[in-house]
Amino acid sequence: MATDMPETSKRQAWFCTTGLPSDVVVDVGDVTFHLHKFPLMAKSKKLNEMMAEQELKHTVKATDLSESEEDEHEEIQEEKMAGTAAAEEYCHVTLPDFPGGSETFETAAKFCYAVKIELSSLNVAPLRCAGEVLEMSEEYCEDNLISKTERFLSQTVLRSLRDSIKTLKSCEDLLPLAESLGIVQRCIDSIVSKASSSDPSLFGWPVNEASNSRAGAGAVSSRETSSRRKGVAITGGTGGGDRWFDELVFLSPPLFKRLLLAIKSRDLNPEIIENCLISYAKKHIPGVNRIGRRSSSSSVLSEIEQKELLETIITNLPEEHGLRTSPEVTIFFGMLKAANILNASDHCRATLEKKIGLQLEQATLDDLLMPSYSYLTETLYDVDCVQRILSHYLRSLDQIPPADANVIENDNGGAGENHARSVTIMLVGKLIDGYLSEIASDTNLKPEKFLELAFALPEQARLFDDGLYRSVDVYLKAHPWIKEDEREKICGVMDCRKLTLEACTHAAQNERLPLRAVVQVLFFEQLQLRQAITGTLLSTSSAADIQVDQEESDVEVVGVTMTSAVRENQVLRLDMDSMRTRVNYLERECSTMKKAIEKIDKEGPPSVPRGWREKFGCTFKTQVCDSHEPSFVEAPKGRTRIRTRIQNHRHQKQH
Repeated sequence: MATDMPETSKRQAWFCTTGLPSDVVVDVGDVTFHLHKFPLMAKSKKLNEMMAEQELKHTVKATDLSESEEDEHEEIQEEKMAGTAAAEEYCHVTLPDFPGGSETFETAAKFCYAVKIELSSLNVAPLRCAGEVLEMSEEYCEDNLISKTERFLSQTVLRSLRDSIKTLKSCEDLLPLAESLGIVQRCIDSIVSKASSSDPSLFGWPVNEASNSRAGAGAVSSRETSSRRKGVAITGGTGGGDRWFDELVFLSPPLFKRLLLAIKSRDLNPEIIENCLISYAKKHIPGVNRIGRRSSSSSVLSEIEQKELLETIITNLPEEHGLRTSPEVTIFFGMLKAANILNASDHCRATLEKKIGLQLEQATLDDLLMPSYSYLTETLYDVDCVQRILSHYLRSLDQIPPADANVIENDNGGAGENHARSVTIMLVGKLIDGYLSEIASDTNLKPEKFLELAFALPEQARLFDDGLYRSVDVYLKAHPWIKEDEREKICGVMDCRKLTLEACTHAAQNERLPLRAVVQVLFFEQLQLRQAITGTLLSTSSAADIQVDQEESDVEVVGVTMTSAVRENQVLRLDMDSMRTRVNYLERECSTMKKAIEKIDKEGPPSVPRGWREKFGCTFKTQVCDSHEPSFVEAPKGRTRIRTRIQNHRHQKQH
């Protein structure tokens, strides 16, 4: 019916190919439409009035010219009459700020020519506004554009959640006309109504991109989540609601805030509200979407707009109850980092820290490693923030929501609840130990901060203390200048009884550990060896009792083995008792010598001979109590190394 072609004035021309010459030109945006008067005037009251007014002006002008030029030459008179006739036949109309632009007017023009048009959720709002501007009402012409678009809105668009969101999105460039026509409010009401009357498990959940990667951490929460969602597949969808959040994120911030207020007023399911907020934050705030696809918003918001939007999203997040098992903790960490960068309010940060703390067992080490953005903090990572998050988690252990508690009781009673708590606590313990190992290499990390975070977890959070030992070793290596008493405090965070045999072997050869810690490690290492030997012998004895028909010679061999093992254990026990006695004696002597040296330093005359001080081993003040070298040196393993260090103390005492 029509073709587009460029003109010399860099405008585009649209021609109606009906075979008849056009008698009206309509300018809309950067396109010039060459059309015919009759079909336009038959459907549009506005165009009819504009063209009639233009024809009237041309007629009056031609009449005035004819009366004033009666005495002129006959040829000039004929030219003017010809020009007047041409003006009457040809009209030029301009429609500035037409809703929807030239594309919408083209569709409306086709409707005037009785061409079938395809209405959709994207073009129905612009066409409804165009019908209003052109006054294409039912009163002017039967079955006109306004009535056609209104029927499509009420019978098709507003019955679908996804279509309502798309139509609401198309209204952004039609304000305030779309608002005055009630299109915006009707779409918002439709979205809220459809969302509130549907089961949240029927929708797609865009925040679950990381759920598969957390299979190990979500063993407990997966059972609770499946029960709460009644076994409905998370990624499934019915009724056109599947992944409707993908459409919602394209709304502009003003429309999204307005929709959010409407959703909050209807008391929707908290999961729907939270997923709406998270999906929108992932799309429009850089850094929030730290997993899966990166956010690619078509319009980049300024920092001030990002801050306002982030604070709005965080403020409207649902309360913690009912969402503890949701897997979007990584996104909350991303929002917290964005809040730190954008300098959001303290209330917003505290809200995110609390929500993260309630599901800390689902976090990863990368989540916790948040850089410190404050000039007042010397550490590389924000340790204070992690401490606050951990405190929220510990306070939440005794506050399991009733729904989750019911699920646990139905499954296994009180034993199930204890098991769930134990699993989550050990997951958090492993996570914090890994975090301590990472931050221990920071030279600006104070011993008090390290100790506070290490002692924060209860004893049942760690089945073994190998992770703590690794953190202690890293910290001592990165802080070789700390004093002996501080080294002992740092080593005091780990329980030598909970170290594996491999960790004990490594610790016994670790020159960075204080002597007291090494002796304790050796003692419990020997204790573990004795228990292992005893367990092996008991197993052998049980097997011998079952095989009653075994020859007596085999029984004698087992008896000899047990006797030998008992003797060896007695020797080891005596050695450890003797070593412990010698170490205690050396510590007392060391303390006495230290006090004497301090007294000499304060009261001794400056003329005391140098040789006299060297005689008592006091050349250097720190050598008396220094039980280890600051750097790692290869030395004999196990008890040989401890024996060497004890001999050095004994040699100093003799001098």
